[in-house]
Amino acid sequence: MTIDKTFDPAAIETRWYQHWEQEGRFRPERPDAAPYTIVIPPPNVTGSLHIGHALDNTLQDILIRHARLQGKDALWVVGTDHAGIATQMVVERQMNAKGEKRTDYSRDDFIAKVWEWKAESGGTITGQLRRLGASCDWANERFTMDEGFSKAVIKVFVELFNQGLLYRDKRLVNWDPGLKTAISDLEVETREINGKFWHFSYPLEDGSGTITVATTRPETMLADMAVAVNPEDERYIALIGKKVRLPITGRLIPIVADTHADPELGSGAVKITPGHDFNDFEVGKRAGFRPADMLNMLDADANVIQTSDGLIPAEYLGLDRFAVRALVVERLKQDGVLIPHVDKDGAEHDAEPRTIQTPYGDRSGVVIEPWLTDQWYVDAETLAKPAIAAVRNGDIRVVPETWKKTWFNWLENIQPWCVSRQLWWGHQIPAWYDEDGNPYVAEDEAGAQALAGNKVLTRDSDVLDTWFSSALWPFGTLGWPDDTAKLAKHYPNDVLISGFDILFFWDARMAMQGLHFMKEVPWKTLYLHGLVRDATGAKMSKSKGNTVDPLGLIDKFGADALRFTLAAMESQGRDIKLDEKRVEGYRNFATKLWNAARFAQSNGIGASSTLEPPVAELPVNRWIIAETVKTVQALDLAIADLRFDESANTVYQFVWATFCDWYLELIKPLFAEDGAGATETRTVAGWVLDQILVMLHPFMPFITEELWHALGDRPYDLILAKWPMADARAIDPAAQQEIDWLIRLVSEVRAARSELNVPPGAKLPAHVRDAGPETLARLERQAAAIARLARISEVRVDPAPAGGAAQLVVDEATFVLPLEGVIDLAAEKARLAKAIAGAEKERDALAKRLGSPGFAEKAKPEAVAKARADHAERSAEAERLGAALARLG
Repeated sequence: MTIDKTFDPAAIETRWYQHWEQEGRFRPERPDAAPYTIVIPPPNVTGSLHIGHALDNTLQDILIRHARLQGKDALWVVGTDHAGIATQMVVERQMNAKGEKRTDYSRDDFIAKVWEWKAESGGTITGQLRRLGASCDWANERFTMDEGFSKAVIKVFVELFNQGLLYRDKRLVNWDPGLKTAISDLEVETREINGKFWHFSYPLEDGSGTITVATTRPETMLADMAVAVNPEDERYIALIGKKVRLPITGRLIPIVADTHADPELGSGAVKITPGHDFNDFEVGKRAGFRPADMLNMLDADANVIQTSDGLIPAEYLGLDRFAVRALVVERLKQDGVLIPHVDKDGAEHDAEPRTIQTPYGDRSGVVIEPWLTDQWYVDAETLAKPAIAAVRNGDIRVVPETWKKTWFNWLENIQPWCVSRQLWWGHQIPAWYDEDGNPYVAEDEAGAQALAGNKVLTRDSDVLDTWFSSALWPFGTLGWPDDTAKLAKHYPNDVLISGFDILFFWDARMAMQGLHFMKEVPWKTLYLHGLVRDATGAKMSKSKGNTVDPLGLIDKFGADALRFTLAAMESQGRDIKLDEKRVEGYRNFATKLWNAARFAQSNGIGASSTLEPPVAELPVNRWIIAETVKTVQALDLAIADLRFDESANTVYQFVWATFCDWYLELIKPLFAEDGAGATETRTVAGWVLDQILVMLHPFMPFITEELWHALGDRPYDLILAKWPMADARAIDPAAQQEIDWLIRLVSEVRAARSELNVPPGAKLPAHVRDAGPETLARLERQAAAIARLARISEVRVDPAPAGGAAQLVVDEATFVLPLEGVIDLAAEKARLAKAIAGAEKERDALAKRLGSPGFAEKAKPEAVAKARADHAERSAEAERLGAALARLG
C-alpha cells in the first residue's frame, strides 16, 4: 500500500487495536516460552482514565510489548476492582434521583441492582485503556467480585482467622458519618480549615485549684476519661494520681502521667478522650483503660448519645456533634470555666483562632470522626515481617531504591489492619454469630453451622475492605486457590508498576499476602513512578483547574505521542511536569518517522527479509548498521534497568538525528546513480527501518504497526515480530569513524555559515591544511556528500587567498572558507561584537541575581529554575558568538 501524504493517528488507532484484540495478538500461544508477567493495578469499576492511569499503563505496556517481541509468554493480567464505597455511592445516587433509597430494598435486591449497573456502565475505563493502546489479556479479564476471585478472598479470610492472624476487636477507626462506614487512611482527605482553640479549667476534686486544658473539639469533653501531663513537667508532678471533676457531667477523672503531653504546647495538660481520638486511645490504653470501658458519645450519624455512665445531660442527646459543640462552649462560659483568649489588641474572645488540619471523607465530604467500634482486623505486624525481609535480602528489588527506606519505616511500625466495612456491596464477611455474639468463621453457612452445633446463627452484615481483596491480585487472578498451570508458570510476577501513593495500601499488602499464602514474593521488582504534575510543577487538582485529560490529548495528538511523552519524561525518583508542547513535539516526531517511511517507499526501500544485519561495502551503510546495533545495545540496557526516559530518548535520538537527519541525507545521491551502491543501500535502509519500527513499537505501537505493513508484505504483525539482535560483530569502527568525521565536518561548516550570515544558496570553496593521509582519503571518498550537505564547491589543499575567512578545526586539519565578497566582513564583525556584548551583559546580570542569597531564598522555585536556564543559555550564546568572531580573525 502507498503511505498517505499526511499522518493521521485517528485513522489508524481504532483499526489496529480492533485487529490486535480480535486476532488474539495480545496473548499468542507460547506454551514453551519463558514467562513474563505483569498484573495491572486494577482500576475502580467506576473510574475513568486520568493522566496517572495513562502513565502507569503506558509503562506497563512498554514492558509487556517488549517482552512479547522477545518471544516470551507475555501475560498482562487485566481486571477491575469492585470499589465498594465508590460503586455503592454511584448506584445509591441513581436511586435517590428516582426518589428511592437503598433501604427500600433487601440486601440481595440492592446488590442485583449494582450488578445491573456494572453490566451497563462499569466498563468505561477498560474502553479508555484500549484507546491508550494497552495490550492486556482482555480475553481473560478479571473482576474482584467474580466467582473465582471471590472464592480466593473467602478462603484467605477463613485461613487467616484459623491461624489467629485475623480477629475481631474494639478499636478506633476513621468513621465516615455520611457513608456510615469505616474507611481507610487513603480515603481520608486532610484539609486546612479556620478553626478555634478553646481553653477551660477542670477543678481538682479536693477543691485545691484547677488544671487548664485546651482543645479544638470541646464537645468531646463529655466523654473525657483523664487529663494527661508529662511525667517530667515540674508544674504537675504533685498532681499525678489526683482527680478532677468534669464540668457539666460532674464525673471524676484521673490525672495521669504520659509523654504524649508536651510541656511546651498550650498549658502542658491534655484532656484525654480515648473513644474519639487516635492519640488519646493509645494514652488511655497506657493508663489502663480497656477499650470495652472507653466512653463512646456518638452514634453512626455523629449525633450525641448517652454514655455508659449516663451523665450526659438530656438536652444534648440526639443533636449533631457540631450543634453540641456550640452548646457546650456556652455552658462552660456560663459556669465560669471557659478561659477567654486575649488578642494582641487586648480584646477578649471565647477562643483562639487556629488553622486546623481536619480529616474529611474524600467521597462524602463529611468530617471524619474517630469512632470506637467493633471491627475485623488483620495482624499486619506478623504478616509484615517476611515482606520486610524480602526487600532487605533482595528477593524484591525496589526501584528507585530510595523508596526502600519508606517501605521499612511503614512496615516496621505497622498497625493492625481494619478490613471490615459497613456496606452492602462487596465480599460479605464469612462470619456468623450466635445469640451471645460469638463468631463462627467458615467458607459457607453450612460450615459455620457445623462449628456452632444447634445454635441459631446470624451472618455478619459487613463486607471486606477492597484493599483486602486486591491484595490477592498477583495470585488470585491466576486461579488460586486451585492449583492451575497458569499459577505455576506465572507466579511470581516479574514486575509491578505502581504509583508511590499506594505503596502502603496495595503494594505492601500484596507482598504480605503473597509471601504468606504462596511462600514466594508476588513480584521480583517493584517500580514506583512519580506523580504527573502540570507544566509549572503544581499538583493537579480539579479545584485548581489544572487537570489534564489524557483522552483529550489523544484526540489532539494521538495515543503514540502521549505515550512517548510520558515514557520520555518518566525519570526514576522524579515527578513529571507535563507540558502539552512536549506532546505536540512527539507528535512531530511521529510525523518525521512517517515522512521518512514515505521517502523510503518512494525510493524503492521496503520490508527487509532478514533479521541479521545485511552485508555492506559502503562506509555510510556500514556506519548505519553499527549505529543501529549500538542503539539496540543501549536500549536493552535501559529497559532492563527500567530507565524509561533513557529508553525513549535513546531510540528518539537514533531515529531523528542519526537515521532521518544524517543517513537519509547521506544516501540520497546514491539513488540518482541507481547502481550497485543504490541496491546495497536499499537493502540496508530497509533493514534499519525495520529495526526502528520494532524498537519503537513498545512506545508507539500504532504508527509502527501501520508502517510495518505499508512497507511490504509481512508474514506476521509487528506486535509479534522479533526484537533486534545486538550483534557486536556488525560494528565497524573504521566506517563509524569516517562517517562521524563527516558529520562533524558538515556540522562545523553549517554552524559557521549560520553564525556568519552566509547566504544559504552560496557555495564556498574550502582550503585544507595540515590534513593527514586518512583525512585526505576521506575528503576524496566523501566529496559528493560534503558538496551537497555543506554547500562546498570544492576542497583544495593549496593555501587560501588573503582576506577575511572562517577557519574550522576538525581533528588534525584546519579548513579555511574565504568570505571576501560573500559577506560584509566589517559589518559582520561589528554585528557579532554587539551580539556578544549583549549576551555577556544578560549573562552577568543573571549571574549576579542568582548569586544573591535573597533571590534564591525568597523567589519561587520555578523562577529560580528559569533564571538558571536563562543564564546557561546566555553563557552558551556568548561563547558560540565569540567562537564565530574568532573564526574571522
